[in-house]
Amino acid sequence: MEREVRVRFAPSPTGPLHIGGVRTALYNYLFAKKMGGKMLLRIEDTDQNRFVPGAENYIFQSLEWCGIKLDESPVHGGPHAPYRQSERKPMYMDYALKLVNDGHAYYAFDTAEELDAMRERLKAAKVATPQYNAITRNTMRNSLTLPEDEVKELLESGTPYVIRLKVPRKEEIRLKDLIRGWVLVHSSSIDDKVLMKSDGMPTYHLANIVDDHLMDITHVIRGEEWLPSAPLHVLLYRYLGWESTMPEFAHLPLLLKPDGNGKLSKRDGDKLGFPVFPLEWYDPFTNEKSSGYRESGYLPEAFVNFLAFLGWNPGTHQEIFSMDELAEAFSIERIGKSGTRFDINKARWYNEQYLRAKPDTELAQYLSAALAEHNIACSEEKAVKIASVMKERVTFPQDFWREAAYFFVAPETYNEKVAEKKWNNAAVAVFEDFKNQLPNIQEYTADNIKALLLQTLEQHNMKIGQVMQALRLALTGLEAGPDLMAIIEIIGPDETAKRIETATEKLQTYILS
Repeated sequence: MEREVRVRFAPSPTGPLHIGGVRTALYNYLFAKKMGGKMLLRIEDTDQNRFVPGAENYIFQSLEWCGIKLDESPVHGGPHAPYRQSERKPMYMDYALKLVNDGHAYYAFDTAEELDAMRERLKAAKVATPQYNAITRNTMRNSLTLPEDEVKELLESGTPYVIRLKVPRKEEIRLKDLIRGWVLVHSSSIDDKVLMKSDGMPTYHLANIVDDHLMDITHVIRGEEWLPSAPLHVLLYRYLGWESTMPEFAHLPLLLKPDGNGKLSKRDGDKLGFPVFPLEWYDPFTNEKSSGYRESGYLPEAFVNFLAFLGWNPGTHQEIFSMDELAEAFSIERIGKSGTRFDINKARWYNEQYLRAKPDTELAQYLSAALAEHNIACSEEKAVKIASVMKERVTFPQDFWREAAYFFVAPETYNEKVAEKKWNNAAVAVFEDFKNQLPNIQEYTADNIKALLLQTLEQHNMKIGQVMQALRLALTGLEAGPDLMAIIEIIGPDETAKRIETATEKLQTYILS
């Protein structure tokens, strides 16, 4: 019988969740959903020195905002609880001691000074990467070099120690990665990693192997930065007797800076003006605020769609996917091996597409919320009309107010370049006749308004192109915008006449000059 697919997202609560971490969570979720499996969240908080208050809750909120639904977690519970490694602490020592007893690990009593001295000796000997390994361990204070009775005495007296993995000196370790194919690493390049720290807490290497096994994880989908540790994890599965049920690995490519030169960082986002975190984050230690995609106006559906394509493609020309469609199309085989350049313009494009696809009534709610903040009354009918006119010109929900304020507030300033080129007596004469005739339109629609304007222009022997920019200037103060006839319909004949009169008075200097 095939095993049920079970994946996990296992972040550390050491700060806000980076966009690369969100992508890892998303790929895990899509794979589990595609395979009819389950996804769990495990908080890997074994490094208590790096714990940041609020970070765990931030992780929960970020995944929820993205629509990533968890089957098991510290919040949802589940058959493999607890899901915080700090709460699982007692069990890890048992597995570490099993490794010691089976000859695959050992106690190391070296002090910090002794470790520093070892590194200095290796540096002096021109060793490129000084490390505690199959060679150097023979010169150090550990249970492999000390007499058995001395080791027993040190343990009983409470002398601080760590437990290190005993990595074989000459062995080729093979790992099949679902994205990269076979990975071969010689054991001589791997150091004897610490499995249990002197404070009794496990390191990531031991804890995540033990937890993945006990939680029946079938696939480990994680970032490329963990690929160098994968051979070490293979050894642990083997030494613990779990090699036959070892999960399959897939190491995701890096998210790169927009220029492709290195891994995307918060500093890059700050420098180029875009977020690298899903939600806004307040650092509890520095009080620094970092922007988030949610607060910047990105829709979660657009953000997820954009994120899915950063390293994966469906093999078709389709770009807009719902979460269900992403899951249906997703496959690990279509994840690229090389890093993906981050393109914020593509993120904005996705947001525009998702906004435009929403019903006008829903878009109107964004505008109505902003109007309420400015204490401006507006009927639902009018808000819907404005949303319909403006939706092709906005990128974010907040743009509806920023780009459409002139529907409610008459311009106080005017684009000078347009005024200099287009504002003249001939145009003013057309506007005067046009505004006087507006109240006579039987059915006040954009089409009928345009018909009246064309009729007025014909009477003045002028073309529409000669006055459109000047008329827009009078009504909005701007050079460009949505359909001008629709604007006139929405603001009404009285407001249109009033704005033309105000512009005629204020822009008189451009005619005289």
